[in-house]
Amino acid sequence: MSKPNQRLSQIQSHLSATAPSSSPASALSPLTKSPDDIVVTTCLRTPFTKGGRGGLKDVPAADLLVHTLKSLLSRSGISPDLIEDLAVGSVLPPGGGATEFRAAALVAGLPESTAVKSLNRQCSSGLQACVDIAHAIKAGMIDVGVGAGVESMSSQYGPGAVTEFSELLDSHPEGKNCKVPMGMLSEQMARDRGIKRSDQDAFAAGSYQKAFRAQQEGKFDEEIVGLKGVKWVDPKTDEEKVIDVMRDDGIRDGMTVESLGKIKPAFAKDGSIHAGNASQISDGAAAVLMMKRSTAERLGQTIVGKFVASSVVGVKPLLMGIGPWKAIPVALEKAGVSKDEVDVYEINEAFASQCLWCIRELGLDEKKVNPDGGAIAFGHPLGCTGARQVSTLFSELGRTGKRFGVTSMCVGTGMGMAAVWVKE
Repeated sequence: MSKPNQRLSQIQSHLSATAPSSSPASALSPLTKSPDDIVVTTCLRTPFTKGGRGGLKDVPAADLLVHTLKSLLSRSGISPDLIEDLAVGSVLPPGGGATEFRAAALVAGLPESTAVKSLNRQCSSGLQACVDIAHAIKAGMIDVGVGAGVESMSSQYGPGAVTEFSELLDSHPEGKNCKVPMGMLSEQMARDRGIKRSDQDAFAAGSYQKAFRAQQEGKFDEEIVGLKGVKWVDPKTDEEKVIDVMRDDGIRDGMTVESLGKIKPAFAKDGSIHAGNASQISDGAAAVLMMKRSTAERLGQTIVGKFVASSVVGVKPLLMGIGPWKAIPVALEKAGVSKDEVDVYEINEAFASQCLWCIRELGLDEKKVNPDGGAIAFGHPLGCTGARQVSTLFSELGRTGKRFGVTSMCVGTGMGMAAVWVKE
């Protein structure tokens, strides 16, 4: 298997034939402040709730986005007229969400002058939305923008959402591999890579325990904006109620290796992957307000941190889970940061098997990875997670007085994405 940063090396080698050689890293340290830095001034999310059962199961994705955008405007204090573009990552909405998300922006109070787009890079959609906004600001296309992510898996996830491929796509071996269910892929990867069930269950139990402790200590309170007066239909009685949803409801106390060991495998009779060591089906939304440092200072915005660099890579469709292993070194090299300099890694826990494999292969200190738990414990609303990770990362860096952070995830059909951030 090739080294994870082989692609970057190939690109640099090709460019060196036509241009003077130079380092891929920035000439300035990522810690150096510049007026042109792309900074984050506000980032937040809704609670994440259990798909089909949780507090947000009856709230449409667009309504979650409205609440998140209103909260972002309120918390930041920025004039809505200054926001020029809104990018929303989402995987499952009908019509790609383009119509609903434009309407949601208007309902939330953004003016008609604010442009809106929806995008889908599967599990990295939320991060891609943030990166797209960062790049648009850097290129001078806009001055202020919002990267967001939203998903209502309760309303859109299920057997009916399985993609039907054309005969042409099905005729190509790698094309056909793109539609193999991720659970089956991860099961095979765990088998091939020798990731024991006991190790997966230990990793998953740790995620639950860290998340429960963080929730009890109020560590998520800073990043979460709850919803009051939510209509909710009790799945057992069909009774309609009005509830307040103020915290993640997928986090469970008392999860141990022993309790997880009693859960039956989901994808193979003798398999290792099950509902307890894979990410939860969830609903939620998140948003990140971004601009240049000079703009933030002129507007009196509090700077949370800055975006430094990102990467997106492809891997074999049947090995989609290794995406972070390949993407993280590329992003770090672009940023001029070593893996050991990173204080916190937020790596999406799509499956304990793939996340654990990536951590081991990259040689990361596991204590630095998801210190407050991850998607196994509190959920993975597909298109939202990448934007959620930004607020979780900056909250943790702020509490601990640390500086460097990385967000990353594997991506369905065989990709990986990563970004490097610095806390102010």
